[in-house]
Amino acid sequence: MSAQLEHANITVKNPDDTAAWMLMVFGWQVRWQGDAIAGGRSVHIGTQDQYIALYTPKEGLKSAPNSHTTVGSLNHIGVVVDDLDAAEAAVKAQGFETTNHADYEPGRRFYFHDNDGVEYELVEYGG
Repeated sequence: MSAQLEHANITVKNPDDTAAWMLMVFGWQVRWQGDAIAGGRSVHIGTQDQYIALYTPKEGLKSAPNSHTTVGSLNHIGVVVDDLDAAEAAVKAQGFETTNHADYEPGRRFYFHDNDGVEYELVEYGG
């Protein structure tokens, strides 16, 4: 049996704003957008085979505690890129600060937090 991750669903303040910077940084496409559970809104952004569902409820958003100390929390999303330097320039152009640069097997990487506090790890393999 073989399996692959198809999508992840995360709650954000504004799915359209998050999708906009993802379009610029990752070159992804909006696969679907519209009404979602409990009167909320979702934007699905990614590739033909994989995507992130960006969701916001109609009301009632609240900040989560530290993800690294909360069972079941998302710690970061890893995205493979072809050109890490170009990706870092695109991330910075969106106003995000990059941190934790590292070069160890199997690839180079850095991290950044978006406006919702979601941490992303961008990694380039074999470059």
